[in-house]
Amino acid sequence: MRSFERLQPLALLLLRLGLGIIFIYHGYPKLFAGSHAQMHGFEQMGFPGYFVYVAGILEFFGGILLIAGLFTRIAGLLLAGEMAIAIWRVQLPMGSITAVKDYQFPLAMAIGAFALAAFGAGIISFDHAIYGARARSGAGRAPRKSKS
Repeated sequence: MRSFERLQPLALLLLRLGLGIIFIYHGYPKLFAGSHAQMHGFEQMGFPGYFVYVAGILEFFGGILLIAGLFTRIAGLLLAGEMAIAIWRVQLPMGSITAVKDYQFPLAMAIGAFALAAFGAGIISFDHAIYGARARSGAGRAPRKSKS
């Protein structure tokens, strides 16, 4: 099983790349292609129209940050929160909690983003290059000794 632990840096990199590409893909049109048309959709879902820009900024620039591995924990937490709000305010009112097919995509995105917030970017990242050991994930750290 230790051989799998050696794959952790690669796994975190692939998770960041995959989520980052998907978030950029969904954020780009909100900012740069047909924002006004999407405003109407946001208003129909019960959000103010300008939230299309909030979501676009979070998704597009958050995706870039995930790919770079820069401020990964903060970006991951913000993106997980956005996806949780999408599930709560958009998908669940349309169906029930048991209709997973209706919210499986934002659920997977939220969990992946939250995992990055919890574990960090890994050693193949700008976070690690800039912050070094402080940016490491919690996995594999020795427990702290108490000051008693």
